[in-house]
Amino acid sequence: MKKNIESIGRNSSSFMQVFSLTIMLALFAPVITNAQSGSVNFSGTYALNAEKSALGDNQRSQRMWAGGFVVTQEANLMTVVRTSTNQNGEATTTTMKYTLDGKESVNTSQRGDSKSVAKWSADGKTLNIETSRTFDMNGTSMTMKSTEAWSLTDAKTVTIAYAFQGMDGEVKATVVCDKK
Repeated sequence: MKKNIESIGRNSSSFMQVFSLTIMLALFAPVITNAQSGSVNFSGTYALNAEKSALGDNQRSQRMWAGGFVVTQEANLMTVVRTSTNQNGEATTTTMKYTLDGKESVNTSQRGDSKSVAKWSADGKTLNIETSRTFDMNGTSMTMKSTEAWSLTDAKTVTIAYAFQGMDGEVKATVVCDKK
């Protein structure tokens, strides 16, 4: 009888240890996984900080970023809703969705379909987006390629270094936006 009671005590103790370990893993596994991925979350509403940005003389770049944007980032998807001004001074809204696993994303807009691939840098601090858009201009099919490198300067500031091939050659700019 004494052996049975000792056996129950040991089994009960082992059970409690396993149970405690299971509870701890359930509570901390999401935190550990997120820390290991180390990827930045860009979610928020942003406004252009013109003083800190380097947009150059390109009017398209200035119109494209002046209206700000909203980012929603969940799991493996980042959605960017950007308000900009067209050449006629009218406000337009563009929504772009990017998968964050290196697979191609296709977005449709008035300018045609764009194909983008978003990949994290090795340290998970910079999101690099390469986009290719084919469209018709005066009866000629053209392909425009662009790159964007998104990073957080601090908790309230996003910096986007981008480049695209314009009519007059490559256009490079750095956009700095503050979280509202």
